[in-house]
Amino acid sequence: MNEISKPYIKPELMACCGARLISDKDVVIVGTGFPAMSANIAKHMHAPNALMMQESGVIDAQPKRPALSVGDPCLNPGAAMIGGLVDIMGMFLQAGHVDVGFLSGSQVDKYGNINTTVIGDYDAPTSRLPGSGGANPIGSLAKKTLIIALHDKKRLADRVDFITTPGYIDGPGARKKWGMPDDTGPHALITNKGVLKFDTLTKQAYLVCYHPGNTIEEIRDHTPWELKISDTVHETLPPTPEELRVIREILDPFGMISIYEKKGYV
Repeated sequence: MNEISKPYIKPELMACCGARLISDKDVVIVGTGFPAMSANIAKHMHAPNALMMQESGVIDAQPKRPALSVGDPCLNPGAAMIGGLVDIMGMFLQAGHVDVGFLSGSQVDKYGNINTTVIGDYDAPTSRLPGSGGANPIGSLAKKTLIIALHDKKRLADRVDFITTPGYIDGPGARKKWGMPDDTGPHALITNKGVLKFDTLTKQAYLVCYHPGNTIEEIRDHTPWELKISDTVHETLPPTPEELRVIREILDPFGMISIYEKKGYV
């Protein structure tokens, strides 16, 4: 059995779900892991003119393996530009030129708020997390945000314990109230069970597709708010042979994405 004919794993499916939400000519800020994998699948498949950038300052990287951090040297060879943090976060993001910000979070709520600061009370937390990095300005200023998270009642919340990166905060009108551009905010939440999008009126996440092997009932049971279901809900399309070829032969020839199975992305 060759690499392409092997059954796909859930992390590969999730990466493809993210890729399908990126359009040609999008300007995309990505981190490492799923966001970078998804962005590069898109660039090889249907969005050759999308411009990918790392908050560290690397633009249009051509890595030969998945980067281990935003400062990984594998991002440099072949890149269109190697700048700095201010170039990305100032010249592009704050100027309103970023179409997509791709983030992950330790805790995400129904309004797409992301917590990477503390679990529990801020002054006496049960866990202290690494903090924002560039996630807060990306979530505040990118025209749309894509979020990757595990789907269980530990990682998803009705309300996050701390808003590190704002989504729709507490509902309609909140982003404008807090000074963020009207045309920005979370677009999709990709989990290991399905894909959720955000209602234009209520700003709450609702289910648009469920991954093969999962059911709507199971997803509802693992969601800590009353989850609405799209009228057109459907099973997620599995990775195509060409998507798997791009992942396994070009982007991740060493199979590093499989580490996410050990982290619960199954």
